Amino acid sequence: MTTLPAAGTPAETEPTGRIDQRITACLPRLSPQERKAASTLLTHLDDLATYRAAELAEMAGVSKATMSRLFRSLGFADFDEVRDHLRALRASAGEPRRSEAGADLTDHLEREADALRRAVESPALLDAARLVAAARRVTVVGWRNGHPVALHLRQQLAHARGDVRLAPLPGQVLGEELADLAEGDVLVVIGFRRRPAGFGSFLREGAATGADVVLVADPTAVEHAGPGVTWLECPLSSALAFDSYASAMSLVSVLADAVLTELGPDAQERVSAISRTYDRLGETEQGVL
Repeated sequence: MTTLPAAGTPAETEPTGRIDQRITACLPRLSPQERKAASTLLTHLDDLATYRAAELAEMAGVSKATMSRLFRSLGFADFDEVRDHLRALRASAGEPRRSEAGADLTDHLEREADALRRAVESPALLDAARLVAAARRVTVVGWRNGHPVALHLRQQLAHARGDVRLAPLPGQVLGEELADLAEGDVLVVIGFRRRPAGFGSFLREGAATGADVVLVADPTAVEHAGPGVTWLECPLSSALAFDSYASAMSLVSVLADAVLTELGPDAQERVSAISRTYDRLGETEQGVL
């Protein structure tokens, strides 16, 4: 359960860095309503300065007082300081911004590197790997832009261990997948921004089965990263016109590698057995790893 500091108690450290980094750092101290407000800030990061604080509160479905508390938790006196912060980021070629003249590839590469580093250095990654390695069954779920990432994760995990499922399958819904989940299972949910309606309800239903829930998501999913959910934050680069999922694919590889290491010799033998099957069936080019 998230423990909030007592009224008037200062934060352990003063938040620093970009606003999205501050939100991540302050997450353990945020109330559920503040998480909703933080998710709205992250969703509108590219045009945040065009809104008033009251408009942001209305979009988040929280009170103006809650939004003000969030600003203070992030190290800003008020929304005017947030705007100043955003202007400074733009002036220094930081985020959020859109380049009308075309991509600044240097900026893009720097932000890709930062996103990769933040994703694979998640302190929860080893916890997630241990859950997946020990699970009776693993179900990987991903919609929209999260589906290719879920597909790739399922493919890699299937080399390390058995009974790894992908959902939803084409033309299928999720009720039957949740009905099979129980304590001892792991549900890995991939959820990037512009998630489908009912995403939060699905997470709650999944957790209610007794299965452990691992959430791989960008910072806008902060409101879903509540108690009982192992959250692997996966930033999306936005220096270009479209989001980049390089950090997501890298995180998948690091997670699968950690699961393989956790399972030890049995997993290595499974990998070898799969390779021998490839050879017998002639499914892959000979001599190509």
